[in-house]
Amino acid sequence: MNSALEVQGISVCYRHKAIFQGLDLPDLNAGNTIALLGPNGVGKSTLLRAIAGLQKSSAERIALFGRDLSRLAGKERLSNIGYLPQSLPQPSSLLAYEAVCSACRAHAPGISRCQLDTQVEEVFERLAIGHLALVPMRALSGGQRQMVALAQALVRKPRLLLLDEPTSALDMRWQLVLLHAVRDYVTEHQAICLAAMHDINLAIQHVNSVLLFGRNGLLGSGAAQQTLSDERLRLAYGVTARIEYASDGAPMVLCDGISDDGQAL
Repeated sequence: MNSALEVQGISVCYRHKAIFQGLDLPDLNAGNTIALLGPNGVGKSTLLRAIAGLQKSSAERIALFGRDLSRLAGKERLSNIGYLPQSLPQPSSLLAYEAVCSACRAHAPGISRCQLDTQVEEVFERLAIGHLALVPMRALSGGQRQMVALAQALVRKPRLLLLDEPTSALDMRWQLVLLHAVRDYVTEHQAICLAAMHDINLAIQHVNSVLLFGRNGLLGSGAAQQTLSDERLRLAYGVTARIEYASDGAPMVLCDGISDDGQAL
């Protein structure tokens, strides 16, 4: 199977510090949701921004379904990408429905009103947030605004989703709603999703594979059961941890303590 997203030889700096130098990601295929895991400061957010074209970087190749993204201008590049940053949408007088409509129009200014309404209503239904449609953004909680932000990303029907801590403001129920909706979208549209996440156990229940980063770059990639070994967790997070399995066979990471070579913030 051909890789849907190719990232080869990417180098990124942040505040004059090299974060990645010549990083190659493994083959990332269509229909998959992949979690970016690792401690604070290893560059997960920076990598997402670089792939989106929002962070200055150099690369041998960044291609989406064979199309070289690094050769596209910013607006054209983002037309293929749904990017969800850590920061929440600002409170405003706009209704949630209007905020999502605006995101769709920015991508497709010539869209008809009928098609616009159809796409917006579909994404509100997908995310189970129809009850928020006519609520002003300033009246929404942080978690509700996070769901609206995802709606703004999905309404354009991107082929690549880049999600930076997408569940950070959500309670347990809405974390599941969001992750199920993302995975269903990715499968249905044969898109691809990279999601930076801190909650390892939440991530591995809802993704197809993981990319585990440590201070020295990519430590491992693939299915969670094979990638999240005790040694790799120690190298990444500076903890003693182990993989156990629930009654249904789902893997869980159990953290027992801090290792002697614990990572500094």
